[in-house]
Formats: sequence, structure tokens, C-alpha cells
Amino acid sequence: MGSPLPAPAPAPLYEDPVHSGPTDPVVIHDGTQWWMFYTQRRADVSAPGFAWVHGTAIGVATSADGREWLYRGVLDSLPFEPGTNTFWAPEVVRAPDGRFHMYVSYIQGVPDRWEGYERQILHYTSTDLWHWSHQGAVALSSSYVIDACVHPLPDGSGWRMWYKDEGHEAHTWAADSTDLHHWQVRGPVLTHRPHEGPNVFALGGWYWMIVDCWDGQDLFRSTDLDAWTPAGRILDRSGTRPGDRGIGHHADVVAGPDAAWVFYFTHPDRDPSLPDSAGLHQRRSVVQLARLTPDGDRLVLDRDTVPFDALPLP
Repeated sequence: MGSPLPAPAPAPLYEDPVHSGPTDPVVIHDGTQWWMFYTQRRADVSAPGFAWVHGTAIGVATSADGREWLYRGVLDSLPFEPGTNTFWAPEVVRAPDGRFHMYVSYIQGVPDRWEGYERQILHYTSTDLWHWSHQGAVALSSSYVIDACVHPLPDGSGWRMWYKDEGHEAHTWAADSTDLHHWQVRGPVLTHRPHEGPNVFALGGWYWMIVDCWDGQDLFRSTDLDAWTPAGRILDRSGTRPGDRGIGHHADVVAGPDAAWVFYFTHPDRDPSLPDSAGLHQRRSVVQLARLTPDGDRLVLDRDTVPFDALPLP
């Protein structure tokens, strides 16, 4: 008789206790504990247009095992110019020397609409994940870039960054670096339709990329990080657990040897027939956790049972 399955993952996995709007999570281990960084949307704020998704800080939560998360505040070392400005969608990686690198989307001010405002991806470094040193903007393919994802190249020669270029039809582009500081643009990678939030991970002998298409996540696989083959869709319909109503948005993945854990956010109370201005229930978001397992050249998503003990240590 086999061992009993672990208890299901908590649902929701995480809720922001200040503004009720955690989105775009990224999760990393520092050798002692897990850290979750996320866009702290101001879901509790009534503001013109889309001002509530701007003026955002990067929220921080920590966990010993990935099950129970403690809100720790926001990264107050990121602002580098006066005023209230917008930080979105952090990506954090650890270099071989132990230093952490963050690539975070940045918009000056608090716009009340999506279009018309330049976006940059800013680079920061840290030794402790709390105190960040501003290294400047990453020179990429346009002035309308967001949603960085960084993964080591398979030959050990450096790193590749994937990002959304809103100046080029909201497609995923890529750039390479040998040192995480200087980047050379490679060009477009996925042009099948507009999308955002690329995330790349290795599992089951393949590299995988998921991208948020606003009606679920398109999934691609690769053997070399160069050529990508469509491999299905995930998070494109509601789950059954508490707070898991609707599609899964802008995900991050922590991969282990046999399975991967996908962190995503939902708007569990949203009524698609109503505007965001209808109230907190339209804007509120939560972070959820699902399980991915390889099945040949496909991945199988478990969004509803999600047996979970702890995140696999790197």
C-alpha cells in the first residue's frame, strides 16, 4: 500500500493583506527560505481608468516551505527618481557568484490608461534580496518592453532574457548576455498572437515556455532554447478550489526533478460583464499554485487536487 498523498496546497495560496492585488509572482530560494516578489496592485483604490494598476510597488512575502506565506512589506530600495512611479512584474535570478539580479518593468508616474506611456526593464543587484542597487535600464528592442524572464543558456555560455515588446505587436523577443549586465538583442521569438509574461523552465528533458494570452497560457517546448514548438494550453478554464475561479494569469514556475509548481494569479470575484470601477470585487486578485508533470512531449496540469508538501530546493 503506497504512502498517502500530501495534503492539498492552500487555496488561495497567498493574499496581499494591504491592497488585495498580488499579481505577476516570481519565487526564488535564498539558501534559507523562499521569497515571493510580486506586483502589488492597488485593488482597494478607486481611481480613474487603470490608475489602480499603476503606482505599484513590488510586494514581498517569505516562506519556509512554499505552503505558508508571510507578508513582509515592499521593496523600498527600488525607487531611483522622485515621485510615485510604477513597478511591475519582477524577475529574480541568482548568479554563480551568489549575487541576485532583478529585472523589473518600470513606468514613470501613475498613468490612468494602458497605452501611450513608455516602459523600461530596469536592472538591480542585491546580496540579500532586501537591499537593491540600481544598475540602470536594459537596452532592448523598443521603449515599450515589460515582463522579463531570464534562464541560463544550455551550453553554459551565459543567459537569455525573454520579454514582451509592446512596440512590436506585443510579441515575445529575446536578448543574450554573458554577464547579466550587458544584453544583445536576438530578435522575435514568438509571434503567433499578442501575449505577455513569458516564463521558461526545464522539466522532463525539455525546455518549456508559457506565455499569458489573456484567455489562458499557451505552452511551447524546445530542446535548445532556440526553436519552440507549440505544446498545448494550460490555465485556460476555471479551477474548483476556493479563489480559483477564472483563467490563470501571468505565471512563474519552480521546477523540481519530477514535477514543477506553477504560481499564477486569478480574479476570483470578477464579473466579466462589469467594469473594474464596479468595486473591489472586480479588481481583487489572489495567488494560486498548481502542479505540472511531464508526459512525453506534453505537460499535464493538476489545478484542482494539487497534493503538495513543500517546494523542491534548488
